[in-house]
Amino acid sequence: MLDSAKVQYPPLPLIQTWVWMMIESGNPEIQDKGRNNLIAAFGSLAKANEYLAKMNTK
Repeated sequence: MLDSAKVQYPPLPLIQTWVWMMIESGNPEIQDKGRNNLIAAFGSLAKANEYLAKMNTK
């Protein structure tokens, strides 16, 4: 069984860049790349959102 505390995620500034790409870039190709990077790193956008919400409360 994996210990979720040991999961390594990309650095926060990189994650924030992917979110910017997905939401604010205005370019469909860049939006897709940001979304795909987040999904590849977290498994889903929902998990990425949970992680960002947790990091913003620290």
